[in-house]
Amino acid sequence: MNNGPGHARRAALSAFVGTSLEFYDYYVYALASALVLGHVFFPGEKTTVSDIASFGTLAAGFVARPLAGTIFGILGDRWGRKRILTLTVAAMGMATMGVGLLPGYASIGIWAPVLLVALRIVQGISVGGEWGGAVLMASEHAAAGSKTFAASFAQLGSPAGMLLALLTFRMANAFGLETFLAWTWRIPFLLGGGIALGCYMLRRQLQETPEFLAQAANVEAPPPSSLRNLSGEWMKIVYAGAAAVIGTAGFFFMNTFLLSYATRYEHIDRETILNALFIATFLQLVSQPLAAWTGERVGETRFLLAMATACVFLPYPMFLLLRTHDIWLISLGISVTIMALSAFYAVVAGYMAAAFRPAIRYTAISIAYQTSSSLISGFTPLIGTLIAAHYAGQWLPLAVFFSLLAVISIVGVIGLARTKTAGH
Repeated sequence: MNNGPGHARRAALSAFVGTSLEFYDYYVYALASALVLGHVFFPGEKTTVSDIASFGTLAAGFVARPLAGTIFGILGDRWGRKRILTLTVAAMGMATMGVGLLPGYASIGIWAPVLLVALRIVQGISVGGEWGGAVLMASEHAAAGSKTFAASFAQLGSPAGMLLALLTFRMANAFGLETFLAWTWRIPFLLGGGIALGCYMLRRQLQETPEFLAQAANVEAPPPSSLRNLSGEWMKIVYAGAAAVIGTAGFFFMNTFLLSYATRYEHIDRETILNALFIATFLQLVSQPLAAWTGERVGETRFLLAMATACVFLPYPMFLLLRTHDIWLISLGISVTIMALSAFYAVVAGYMAAAFRPAIRYTAISIAYQTSSSLISGFTPLIGTLIAAHYAGQWLPLAVFFSLLAVISIVGVIGLARTKTAGH
């Protein structure tokens, strides 16, 4: 098996490219849910009701993720990481293109939102199996001492995908609001489906990871992963899921809910907030590898706790800067907050993977991550919308909500650190 540094770099690059395209498809839906899906698929007199319905379909995809993560995790521990990754990206591409081709409520009535939810669930199933495999494809090819850094390349797909999604929506929005609402919003979805096909071909060229092949070749090893093999690991899985919260829910708060909140309650121009998110996401893309490198050298636990603690306090100045309506101050507040939570996100994947043995690793981290995403991250924009509506757009309750997400991660990191110290 080719296990040299050159192949490890190619594996990390492949994980980055694959997750970039996978997250692009996912973020395109998230942005559309904030900008247009309520208008096209849930028309009504009250905009808040349309927003809630739109964010509800976003949450629907998250509901499917724990079961998908469990099934794909078990299959990934049995069949290998490569085979699952080719399946997930193909499913995501078909679902994303389907949304771009789906007629609106005005054309087919109630079938429009029904089919939208169905396609969203397919997206959720796809991402449910994607994340764990991409993290392991990168980290299990890497040498000891650089596995956290390698795993961060899979995490780097999140800002790269978001950046690409923002670019395509900026282009679609350039034709004017009327044209955007009529048809140009579909372009990012159609583009995502085509890109996913290219990603599918790329992933077919990957080699299986050395750690999986060694596990599969060990005739004395216990049977491949199943839920029965997770006995004694469930508390660790709970801690791992809690640890991931600010790195996942935080992004949907910043990149999805905040977009709707800023335009609706702070009356900030859509172009201004999209520009601010673009600047913040570019800085995230540049800084995230450095954060992973730093975390591996200063100690992952110490680094994660520092970043999560920063996320407890950062939303308060961010909301104050948002109210200035100044593009540069808004960009500053959003960028600093996103860079802190992205630094956490860069390190937490490798930290979670290292907590579990290879035979159950895909299953364990997929259940932890996807259950956390389903229970908390997927509902974050919806909860934010309800809070904003209840408190008439007051920002303080929203900042407290963001702080609570960071506190959950602090508890998870501390708990996971204790279980890792005790051994498994």
